[in-house]
Amino acid sequence: MDWGDLAKQVIGLGAPILGAALGGPLGGAAGRILAEAVGATDATPEAVGKALTTSGTGQIMQAENIWAEAVRAEADAVRGSVAETQATIRAELGSEDALQRWWRPLYALELTFECGALWVVLVHEFWTGDMTAINALIGATGLLVSYWGFRFGVLGVYMSGRTREKVCAATGQNDPGLLGKLVKTATKK
Repeated sequence: MDWGDLAKQVIGLGAPILGAALGGPLGGAAGRILAEAVGATDATPEAVGKALTTSGTGQIMQAENIWAEAVRAEADAVRGSVAETQATIRAELGSEDALQRWWRPLYALELTFECGALWVVLVHEFWTGDMTAINALIGATGLLVSYWGFRFGVLGVYMSGRTREKVCAATGQNDPGLLGKLVKTATKK
């Protein structure tokens, strides 16, 4: 027996929020609250199932209210965190600090120059036929791939973050990003 097995019974007893939580990924946490409210001997699905048969509606409603309050508290905490993040983003957008405004564009320009410099070296070495430098670069391919993979990854994160900053500045709301959009699309169906 697991917490999901008790979900339908708890919903039938008038606690739909708690019952839904029992059937989901937070089943253990919801089960502990339910176990305490109904006076189960242990916080296991079996013990709570036995205690439900003798518990009253008031105990079930008490567990429902405790769970609903926990969900509200979590939502308030997340809401506060999001508000603080957006306030920070707006403050950074209005910042006159040169480092804040210029480090990312300078990073992108430096990376572009670095790639161009390597191509100049490669073309020069092919042109002159100097295979020593070319063989050294071939030997360092693993290092260069890892190094530039990291550098371009940072640049990609910067570009994505900058886009979200601009959307936030224009709309006053944070853009959920690609993952957020995928979750929203998946939950619509």
